[in-house]
Amino acid sequence: MISMASRSRVADLMTAGGRASGMTATATFAAGCFWGVEASFRQIKGVLSTRVGYIGGTTDHPTYHEVCTGRTGHAEAVEITHDPAVVTYQELLDVFWSIHDPTQLNRQGPDTGTNYRSAIFYHSPGQKQLAEESKERLQGSGRFGSRRIVTEIVPAGIFWPAEEYHQQYFEKQGRSGCHL
Repeated sequence: MISMASRSRVADLMTAGGRASGMTATATFAAGCFWGVEASFRQIKGVLSTRVGYIGGTTDHPTYHEVCTGRTGHAEAVEITHDPAVVTYQELLDVFWSIHDPTQLNRQGPDTGTNYRSAIFYHSPGQKQLAEESKERLQGSGRFGSRRIVTEIVPAGIFWPAEEYHQQYFEKQGRSGCHL
C-alpha cells in the first residue's frame, strides 16, 4: 500500500511536465501481446479506459500485419487513461512488472519479435524517473536471479490505435486470457 505522502510525491511527479490533466493521466506500456496486457490493466480500479495500438516505430498509421513483420519498429502496446487519485503511476508500474517477464528480449511466451518487446513509454520526466527507479528496485530484488531486465524506458511518441477488432479483444471473444 502506498502512503499518502508517497501518493502526493507520485502526483507531483506525474504532473511535472506530463500529460496529467484534471483528474486523468496517461500511461503507455508494452509487455508482449497487447490483448493480455490490456485485459490485465482493465481490471484495475482507477483505470478509466484502455486502447491497444502501436508505438515506437517509424511507419505512420501502421497496420497489425505491418507491425507483425518487424519492419516498422513498433511495439504492441496499451495506452491507459487513469485517475491518479485512485491508482497511481507507481501502482500501474507494479502491475506492468508483474504481468510479464521483463528479462526476455523481444518475446513473451510463444510470441517473438521486436513488436513483443518490453517497454515503458513515458509521458513526463516524473514518469521516466518513477519507471527507472522501479526497474532498478526490481533488478536489485533478486526476483530474476542473474537475468538482466531488458525493458526499454523511452519517451512516448505517436500512439497509433490498433484496428477495432483488437480493442478489448478478450471481452469481445468472451475469454479472460490467452490460455484455455
